[in-house]
Amino acid sequence: MECPRCQRTLDPKTRRCAWCGVNALPGQHLLEESGVVVPIRPEPTESSPSQRSRLATLGDRLIALLLDRVAVLIVCAVIDVWAFTKWGIVSGTELRITTAVVVVSASLNLLIAFLYLCLLEASFGCTLGKAIIGIGVVNNSQRSALAASAIRNAMRLVDGVGFYLIGTLVATCSRFRRRIGDLCGGTYVVEGNLPEFARALSVVAWVAILAAGAWALPNVWSLPKPSHAPRHLGRVVMRMGRIDNSYYLRVPNREIDLSLSGGNSGRASHAASENAAATTSKLQAAPTSSVTP
Repeated sequence: MECPRCQRTLDPKTRRCAWCGVNALPGQHLLEESGVVVPIRPEPTESSPSQRSRLATLGDRLIALLLDRVAVLIVCAVIDVWAFTKWGIVSGTELRITTAVVVVSASLNLLIAFLYLCLLEASFGCTLGKAIIGIGVVNNSQRSALAASAIRNAMRLVDGVGFYLIGTLVATCSRFRRRIGDLCGGTYVVEGNLPEFARALSVVAWVAILAAGAWALPNVWSLPKPSHAPRHLGRVVMRMGRIDNSYYLRVPNREIDLSLSGGNSGRASHAASENAAATTSKLQAAPTSSVTP
């Protein structure tokens, strides 16, 4: 027997969804066995305070977001290091990042983040961070769980502008704390009654990801690294290295130096400005010619 709102499997004995708190209709199991489709409940209104009280708070959602970001970032860091060992360049103490490293890393990072959020929410209604906090995503649309989750997470490109400033403002102004992704996907984030075992298992899985990432990073970094640019997309877009007691980071039209001697000091300068200053000094130093009538 399924929940008429979020389509999760219900216990025939309790007949109440642990996630969204909706009771199953009397005789719903007979309707399902006979092939009759149970319509989805309408969206909640202001006259449903019991459902509104079960909405997840923005604080819980923020903590869950941070936990998910940590798990995704550690996996992406391993992928970035692996991509550098394949298409990056090592020249002495300088590390050179090529266009191939940026393209491969960015593509795989976006793919892994999207699949992590989309598949977990579609399959279990929550990611590891949400499961640890005890909240979940409820699909209240006529779309499938996978389609609703895909739309919801694709709209993070908009909600995430300004470190989720847009999403926070929209959710704060929404009656049911829905960000743009929830409004487009027809979803709600509610407080769930996850068993303690499930939440403990989520904590173990989250810690295991961090431990695996911490173990994999040095091992991946120890792999042989190329000393020449790759055949395709071999343009160097970033240089990092160390000279004496200072570290530097060089990107097109910009250079950042961090000196460790005599206290920490940072200096950022535009290469274009330096070239203009050098050109001006040369023009001032050059002798001027005068024409006499």
